[in-house]
Amino acid sequence: MSYERDNIRRMHAYEWGEQPERDDVLKLNTNENPFPASPRVAAALASIDIQDLRRYPQPTADPLRAQLARCHGLDVDNFVVTNGGDEALRLALTTFVEPRSPLGTLEPSYSLYPVLADIQDAGKLQIPLGNDWEIPRDFAQTLNEAGANLACIVNPHAPSGTLIDVDTISQIANDFNGVLLVDEAYVDFVDPALRHDLLRLVNAFDNLLLLRTFSKGYALAGLRLGYLIGSSTLIAPILSKTRDSYNIDFISQRLGEAAISDRGYAEETWRQIRSARRQLREELISAGFRVAISQSNFLLAEVPLDFALNAAEIYQGLKAQGILIRYFDSPLLEDKLRITVGTAAQNTRLVEAINKLLGA
Repeated sequence: MSYERDNIRRMHAYEWGEQPERDDVLKLNTNENPFPASPRVAAALASIDIQDLRRYPQPTADPLRAQLARCHGLDVDNFVVTNGGDEALRLALTTFVEPRSPLGTLEPSYSLYPVLADIQDAGKLQIPLGNDWEIPRDFAQTLNEAGANLACIVNPHAPSGTLIDVDTISQIANDFNGVLLVDEAYVDFVDPALRHDLLRLVNAFDNLLLLRTFSKGYALAGLRLGYLIGSSTLIAPILSKTRDSYNIDFISQRLGEAAISDRGYAEETWRQIRSARRQLREELISAGFRVAISQSNFLLAEVPLDFALNAAEIYQGLKAQGILIRYFDSPLLEDKLRITVGTAAQNTRLVEAINKLLGA
């Protein structure tokens, strides 16, 4: 006998990227930062007293929230800290989406969104992106007509890496009747010359949530630490009602504070990743791939029809050489490969392996 709820029994689980068991495998499949976290994070970890773990942590991570507020020029009440960005998404659904009401997303997008909708027993309104990954002009209207109370947009977009500009986000927030969650997991890697900043919209729209994470920009994917930014009216029910008690452990709070305190170190890694991204894109284009301009820490490489190998074969060929990238066997993506930007040395190893495959 199965005791699962019907919607849980029917749903498909989230499929995470492969986790290698050997240290010599080059892991370019889950968009991790190739550089270590700040030395201040290491010092904070080394200074933790085992006695500190005997007690419960600060319930709402107030010192970290205060530090984030200073960093982003907002108030403490605009922040809630979460157990990774994924908990932030789950809390948004729990707080704002009625069972069987639709969750609005773009397609393709982060594959966890529909999984969380299934868990919530919500509907799924997946709106296809246009050419060059453009958002349809009637996106907000479609959401409103379907009765969606929450829509999730990852920006820069995954898996393409393209950036939705501030004016477009502002217009959607203005026209949408529900809560617009902009998943900014990769925003730290946006070219500063673009002057892209959604934080100034937080106080302008009471229906806008921004999701940030320490996983990518601060090289703390193994820690599971993220946060939501929004008007106090959006944050309050999450912070006081739907969030798990003591959801951020003592160690994570301390290390998050240390990471934010050394933002300059993180910014230098972002600069190096942007530089490596430009170089890797040029090399992939030289190898014959079509590669969209990316504002994230990954590239989406399209395999032309006249290649000797298709995308799945290149993925398998690289895996055989100890290099992991991401292949999605799904519509619109079956001829593409998502490649995390590594260090210069890692990218060189990748390009050499690709050229070896294509030459063969």
